[in-house]
Amino acid sequence: MQNILICDDDRDIVNALKIYLTDPEFTFFEAYNGQEAVETVRREHIDIVLMDIMMPVMDGITAMALIRKTSNIPVIMLTAKSEDNDIILGLNVGADDYITKPFNPMEVKARVRSQLRRYLYLGAGKSGNEQPDGTPGAAGTGGNNSETFIVGGIELDDRAKAVRVDGEPVNLTPKEFDILKLLMSETGKVFSLKEIYSRVWQETPFGNEGTVAVHIRHLREKIEIDPANPRYIKVIFGQGYCMKG
Repeated sequence: MQNILICDDDRDIVNALKIYLTDPEFTFFEAYNGQEAVETVRREHIDIVLMDIMMPVMDGITAMALIRKTSNIPVIMLTAKSEDNDIILGLNVGADDYITKPFNPMEVKARVRSQLRRYLYLGAGKSGNEQPDGTPGAAGTGGNNSETFIVGGIELDDRAKAVRVDGEPVNLTPKEFDILKLLMSETGKVFSLKEIYSRVWQETPFGNEGTVAVHIRHLREKIEIDPANPRYIKVIFGQGYCMKG
């Protein structure tokens, strides 16, 4: 059973999203402003949050930043098409994805399931070599969380979903972790924005590649001493990004 928190000041939208996501595996929690969302995440076991940006009492961006201080659960921002700047800001403070209004029911369900799958089965929701069906995975296969990557002063423990930089723990979102793992797994290889998006988000990019650049910028701020002159994550102009030791 997965617990989904839906936060929007419009109760009709909350009810519509519950209908779109109706599934015996889902339990729903509701909040109608950012403060209620933060309190619910602190009080309840929540697996994923769908949260509007523009709300009274506390907006979604502020709530997102507060949630990220204590939790790496996936957060999908609910936005209007005119809120491009807010989308970028939301991604910068730790949102994993966004869905624009009016919603496509199939897209909502697909994005929620994608985030839950990555978080619960490949992230913090399961440990060791356990697979989605609860059986042990074979050593050395993808998704078994059993490898450690070290590049310079960065150590990524895929089993524990933990990252240390010069011995100090760094708190990454699931998407930031997956991007870093991809780059560290093939140090020196240049990955295009489309390739990073398709491998991390596990879906075909349709003009969403800019999301990758936003996540990488935020990732640099966490692992680089000088994000403006990065040591590790290098941009190869016209080609993409690569990891350097």
